[in-house]
Amino acid sequence: MSDYFPVEVIIEILKRLPVKSLVKCRSVCKTWNSLISDPSFVSTHLQASLSRPPNNNPLLLIRCSKNGKENYFLHYDNDGFDEFKKLQFPVFDCVSYSVVVGSCNGLICLSFLPHDVLNFVFWNPSIHKYVSLPQPSICCYSPDVHLKSGFGFDSRTNDYKLLIFGVEKGDNLIQPCLFSLNENCWKGVAAISPNYAVEADISSTFVNGAVHWLGYQRRNNSGFSNTILGFDLSAEGFFEISLTESLIGLCPMDLSTMKYGESSIAVLNRDWEDGELLELWVMKEYGVVESWTKVLALHMFDQSGWFPRVLGFRNNGEALLQVGDGEMASLDLNRQLIEPHGVEVGEGLLWVGSYVESLVLLDKAIDVPCVSDANHAIDSSDCDESSWGESDVT
Repeated sequence: MSDYFPVEVIIEILKRLPVKSLVKCRSVCKTWNSLISDPSFVSTHLQASLSRPPNNNPLLLIRCSKNGKENYFLHYDNDGFDEFKKLQFPVFDCVSYSVVVGSCNGLICLSFLPHDVLNFVFWNPSIHKYVSLPQPSICCYSPDVHLKSGFGFDSRTNDYKLLIFGVEKGDNLIQPCLFSLNENCWKGVAAISPNYAVEADISSTFVNGAVHWLGYQRRNNSGFSNTILGFDLSAEGFFEISLTESLIGLCPMDLSTMKYGESSIAVLNRDWEDGELLELWVMKEYGVVESWTKVLALHMFDQSGWFPRVLGFRNNGEALLQVGDGEMASLDLNRQLIEPHGVEVGEGLLWVGSYVESLVLLDKAIDVPCVSDANHAIDSSDCDESSWGESDVT
């Protein structure tokens, strides 16, 4: 085809193809293999995928743990919440229980925490490739220190970065370290860390080029002062976003952040002492304190004895919940109505985030080994890469 069409035309055609078809197209010839693997085309294809209209049914990534097995699924974010595919979960070099740090542009960051070593992996399940990160220098295995991490994309340098830091009991952030995929190394963060602590069990939220946590300070009168603590991955510096007055003095263990839409954040307040009150506040305009809006106030006794867990937001603005014995449901925030989806995920640890299939890591990762393991769920139908057409490139 390259004998008849300019490269620009070929790129316009290829960038519209799904990931699996593009991986097969690498077998057509060396020219196509080189073109598709080129970082510029990887970025072009990603932007084309992200710019498709919302009615193309964007994907939701669901990670659940059932019967001691880790399972990853992609579901269409449509009315039927239909399953798109079950992902092959590989047996990585560092085999232990994994935690999802974050997901961005088709790349999933996982942490593995065995007894005395920090292991992180960047994994692209769409192309069956991953990279194991080198060991960071930070030491967090101490009764007085716990580890926090945040993963995201630096659009200025087209780089994927992972920030980790320790939090002492004295409410100080220590030893911030930043990993760059482009440079394949860790480095210390020169920016001064604000005098805030981050709750141990609260995960990070990536939006607008920054990772966010719920930060807090202890007041002299045993109260708290809460804020949104952010880290800009391009500027490589910390910043703060003020909360609405109603959230500033609450117990930080009851609060957590999550992504709202494509460009802002939300804060969840789960009050255990007020009849299990669940409040959801969204920042309608990122960075504008006056735009904080309470969109949900739900009491346990309103739901026949069970209490939902808020997982995030769908593309249509509804909140996604885990209800009952582990079923997924949507909450219409305008009508305050809950609609189950009939998707059982169990009562184990659950993580949900938006997802787009991409070619990220195609040029720099190793293939995922298709090895069955008693502690992981493997989709054997997706394991045979020969069916993808990656071999025998001429």
